[in-house]
Amino acid sequence: MSHPSQRPASRAATGLPSTWRLQLPTGRPASKLKGWKRIESRIPPLLRPLVRAYLLGYVSSVAPRLFTLISKHALRWNAGKKQQDDFVGSFINILRGGMDWQRFPTFCAVLAGGSTLLDVFFKTILDRLAATLSDVTRKRLSRWFASFIAAWLGITLLQSKRTPGFTETTSAPTVINVETPLPTSDAVLDPKQGSSPKHPIRTVHYAGRTLDLTLFAVTRALDVILGELWSHYKARRHGSPSTTASSRLVESLVSRLTDPAIFALSSALIMWTWFYHPSRLPRAYNKWITSAASVDNRLIEALRRCRAGSLVYGKDTGQAPLLGSMCKDYDWPEAWGDPAKAVPFPCEIVHMGCGPSCERHALSRFARSFKWAFTMYLPLNLLLVLRKPNWKALKKALVSACGSSAFLGVFITLFYYGVCLARTRLGPYIVGRDVKGCQKMDGGICVGTGCALCGWSILLENAGRRKDMALFVAPRALATLFPRRYDLQKQWRETVVFAASTAVIFTCALENTKRVRGVLGGVLEGVLKP
Repeated sequence: MSHPSQRPASRAATGLPSTWRLQLPTGRPASKLKGWKRIESRIPPLLRPLVRAYLLGYVSSVAPRLFTLISKHALRWNAGKKQQDDFVGSFINILRGGMDWQRFPTFCAVLAGGSTLLDVFFKTILDRLAATLSDVTRKRLSRWFASFIAAWLGITLLQSKRTPGFTETTSAPTVINVETPLPTSDAVLDPKQGSSPKHPIRTVHYAGRTLDLTLFAVTRALDVILGELWSHYKARRHGSPSTTASSRLVESLVSRLTDPAIFALSSALIMWTWFYHPSRLPRAYNKWITSAASVDNRLIEALRRCRAGSLVYGKDTGQAPLLGSMCKDYDWPEAWGDPAKAVPFPCEIVHMGCGPSCERHALSRFARSFKWAFTMYLPLNLLLVLRKPNWKALKKALVSACGSSAFLGVFITLFYYGVCLARTRLGPYIVGRDVKGCQKMDGGICVGTGCALCGWSILLENAGRRKDMALFVAPRALATLFPRRYDLQKQWRETVVFAASTAVIFTCALENTKRVRGVLGGVLEGVLKP
């Protein structure tokens, strides 16, 4: 018999159920493990998701900034501008910034660690109060409640950080209209401005900083729910004797075309927003699309004015200098840019120096876009080769870079050729060639046609890439339908939506990881495992 001091403590001795206490590390002896696995084996299983999530969040947050910093200073060094002190200081600041408790790494730790630890608590409560429910139901409920609270705390942590982009300082009189509530704010007096109590300086804080993260969670939760419903539907249909070959063909087409359709629709919405409402897109995203499009801003502005009604064909509204200056730069007749004389302006202006042929312009666009994309994708793929450098990996990197470049090249080509199809090839036979028809065409139809076509370039990618890319652009497309900033008093709605969506994703990931598609499913499987 073992000594009494060596027996495990009973529930009465500790005062807690056994499931509440942290489990000690189990498995292979630590001396036989190497590297990170050896360190992880010494961490209690319940705390491992927390540690993994924090480290993953820290690396994903800090690594891109360090890469950008190193790239910029490398270019400066080659140019002879040596700023070593500035580099070291910036490097340290980036490392320290990632440890801020209101940043993404802490959010990841709260989300993953909180959902794991709170799951033990809720499971114990449900085992006592809802014993009549099945074990599976109690397990799902405990995971959902735990993930909901952890997500609520995590998103609240991120939202508590004040940033300049979501803060405005205004000077306003103290006369307040009680019928019109002001935005949530903190009114302060600024002594440097010499303000008086009659005109205080008001600092207004807005919500929306976490909107992209919330829409990402909503998109993934909908993907999980709809995917589960579709899976159950197919299971019932395959077991039914009434299933026909035609119905199976329809189901196969739906399964194959859903991701491409989502990508095409999302891309159309994003490109339309970039063209007519660029302020609704994140600044970096807008800048990247503009760089890829490689178009004269005067042409874009002319089509925007056509839609707004300030540029009208057949009338002199003072808009001739806009495209007139472009005609001078490209050695075209200046009359081409005058909407009172040219109805509509020639498609050669859209081609920007590639000649009158729309097809030749499309081929030229593809060649230029492919070259631009290849110089961007090849270095990224070569970085992956450095892990295990060999000829096979190098060949795979080249093929991958060519495939991605071809996709982006076709994307840009379809957009521009869609504009030409509407303006020159097909549109005049449908809308008409009169002044009214030309105004409609350049007022949105030509751009809409390009937006509708460009996203179908996704069909060049394999099924796995289609899925990942569709899930990547869908939340960005949804973001164009919402304001980038909104009243802070309405932020609780976003918090509830994020928490509920995240709870759905985590509950499904803990039960069936394959249902969470794409990279996210693999990440959650690696982080949440014991």
